[in-house]
Amino acid sequence: MMDVVTLSRVQFALTAMFHFLFVPLTLGLSFLLAIMESLYVITGKVLYKEMTKFWGKLFGINFAMGVTTGLIFEFQFGTNWSYYSHYVGDVFGAPLALEGLMAFFLESTFVGMFFFGWDRLSRVQHLMTTWLVAFGSSMSALWILLANGWMQNPVGATFNPDTMRMEMNSFADVIFNPVAQVKFVHTAAAGYTTGAMFVLAISAWYLLKRRNLQFAKMSFIVAAGFGMAAVLATVLLGDESGYEMGDVQKTKLAAIEAEWQTQPAPASVTLFGIPDQARQTNHFAIEIPWLMGLMVTRSFDTPVAGINQLMDEHEVRIRNGIKAWALLKKLQRDPASPAPEVRKEFDAVKKDLGYGLLLKRYMSDITRASDADIRQAVKDSIPQVAPLFFAFRIMVVCGCGLVLIIFLSFWSVLRRRVGEKRWLLRATLYGLPLPWLAMESGWFVSEYGRQPWAIGEVLPTFAASSELSRGDVLFSMILVCSLYTLFFIAEIFLMLRFARKGPDGLKAENNQSLKHHSP
Repeated sequence: MMDVVTLSRVQFALTAMFHFLFVPLTLGLSFLLAIMESLYVITGKVLYKEMTKFWGKLFGINFAMGVTTGLIFEFQFGTNWSYYSHYVGDVFGAPLALEGLMAFFLESTFVGMFFFGWDRLSRVQHLMTTWLVAFGSSMSALWILLANGWMQNPVGATFNPDTMRMEMNSFADVIFNPVAQVKFVHTAAAGYTTGAMFVLAISAWYLLKRRNLQFAKMSFIVAAGFGMAAVLATVLLGDESGYEMGDVQKTKLAAIEAEWQTQPAPASVTLFGIPDQARQTNHFAIEIPWLMGLMVTRSFDTPVAGINQLMDEHEVRIRNGIKAWALLKKLQRDPASPAPEVRKEFDAVKKDLGYGLLLKRYMSDITRASDADIRQAVKDSIPQVAPLFFAFRIMVVCGCGLVLIIFLSFWSVLRRRVGEKRWLLRATLYGLPLPWLAMESGWFVSEYGRQPWAIGEVLPTFAASSELSRGDVLFSMILVCSLYTLFFIAEIFLMLRFARKGPDGLKAENNQSLKHHSP
């Protein structure tokens, strides 16, 4: 039976991954709309305007769903993770507030102008509006991913023993956090790829059906060019993300690669295998020599730490964390005039306090922890390997499929043979789920790989939750999942309805509506 913490984690995972269905498409389509409208303003061809309006309708449906699910998603920080909000709210709240003030308001305001400003703004003014929608979408993603990147690598903040909270000491460090920066550009590029694949797949369907051929071909051409740049950027930035992970999140990297022992440099990568965490081995492993060492360290002589070595390091940090907890209690007993030597000792080991808190799962007074308790906490410091191992490989396989489909589509554009190869059109259409599978798998790897931490090496997940009953969480989970199911049905219904009608059908519908409302 799942406890309150596990239920809260499941609910958070479901809402986050559901919300993430809409985010990448919003990112990608917003820039494609800006490119299409730029072509309209530059060339004066009405076809580009029709493309912008049609794909803009699908963007609007997706944008509305993304906003709705995102609002519900963020409420959980107060309802299910109240101690998390108390402990790190001074730091974590800043980028979220800036996302609302600088990005969401900008994006939402200009979305309205995009839809209702065609007959009220000049061409250039409306084009600026569309680019501001695209800019606002990416800015929104930036601030959200800065917050998430801080959860992975909490720089620019320190623990204050007087307030028992994390407090920001450098906003610049939070903004320029290398993990957050790489995470943003990689996620944004993947979102652009998603938008390109969406337009390619629907355009391919029109071409297969011999409908709206000129519209479909031009949409296919624009999406193929944009998608080629986006998918190459995604691959390159994914490599950079792996490099940063090897520098900052060694435990996550070792779990993703199921590397139990530290290998001689340069380390090999396990292409496929079946991880066995109990025996700390990989069954039926297929390895590629040197590859992981070169990707992660970019050298021939730097080793990549294995899980066993990391567990030894974690044991040392847990024991230091116990010392930090004992010193913290001394400081709390005399907060008005703490002994300088006690404060100095605490400052020397406070970076390991989070590791000591791992023992809170088993006892209230961690200074009484036995060697067996410490060994159990060491085991808890490693996430479950198999889900990460397979999720990462699902992401890579889907990514390779996307590279192949988009490259072949782009090649058909270069050779002026768009729509001639029906097998390519079918592959493009059936490949539509690939970017979502890749994005969801990648997001799972990012978040599940952070475990057992809510804030990396600072606050364990089990200590971050609210004091709720199982019934409370189950009720909210059922309610949220029911609402999200309705949202998903509405999204699919509306997307299919508008896509099947096509630009001609929507144009006829709009003309009929204008006749109906004319005096």
